[in-house]
Amino acid sequence: MDISDYISSRRARVEEALQQYMLRAEPPLTEHIEAMRYSLFADGKRVRPILCLAAAEAVMPTTDNQAAVLPAACALECIHTYSLIHDDLPAMDNDDLRRGNPTSHKVFGEAGAILAGDGLLTFAFELLSRPEPAGVPDYDRLRVILLISRAAGPLGMVGGQVLDLAGEGQQISLETLREIHSRKTGALITAAVQTGAILGGADIAGFQALTTYGEKIGLAFQIVDDLLNVEGTAEQLGKAVGSDAARQKATYPAFIGVAATRQMAQETATAAMEALAGFDHRAEPLRELARYIVNRKK
Repeated sequence: MDISDYISSRRARVEEALQQYMLRAEPPLTEHIEAMRYSLFADGKRVRPILCLAAAEAVMPTTDNQAAVLPAACALECIHTYSLIHDDLPAMDNDDLRRGNPTSHKVFGEAGAILAGDGLLTFAFELLSRPEPAGVPDYDRLRVILLISRAAGPLGMVGGQVLDLAGEGQQISLETLREIHSRKTGALITAAVQTGAILGGADIAGFQALTTYGEKIGLAFQIVDDLLNVEGTAEQLGKAVGSDAARQKATYPAFIGVAATRQMAQETATAAMEALAGFDHRAEPLRELARYIVNRKK
């Protein structure tokens, strides 16, 4: 299959759904909603919602029921975008560019950016808890909300950011680095895959296999991020490069070197694909996404 075509078609579906669900910039909250929309529609890769859709497709008899998955897929993107807005703040990573554009706080001020992130996070849970679309059992809806809450909260993404900030300029172990990455980046990616599995109707064995895939692909994604911060360009990434070294952040290249890090990324993506051994052709997009993630240039 052509993974570029697949990503393009699923990304278009997500963009259309985000435009449908997202609030319009109208008085009296025009600037606040504009700030939310500014970052949400800033040409993101939509990796998490696409993984969510692909996981659902891997266990669905057909892809006709994607309407049941799209609200959760869009919620994942809202949560991811909120995290980027807050990560870029002067109190955290203090970045000026994101996706090739000025960061939210550069456009709307720090208070406006904080509130835009707060708005996106809270709106995500409105999307997750809506009674429509019909056909999603309440139990499954609650399972998804619980999984995403844990992945985004103090034991997941937020906790990972806390540990990441605390580790700047410090000597930390490789095991601590793995924990930071598994929480800060891996948790929400794993939850995206798990969400698709639940909404697609996976059985216990299928859910467990897809969870393993999500964990491995989340790690591979962060390993490649570490590599790109060393080897990428600002034009490719749409943000500053070399920032990890400047902030004295622990990264895989700093620990084991660039070549070994590249090999680790490939091995981790291979392990993700091996977790799909029991799946048929419907999981081919997930296999190709693993290859895409590990070979990406931005």
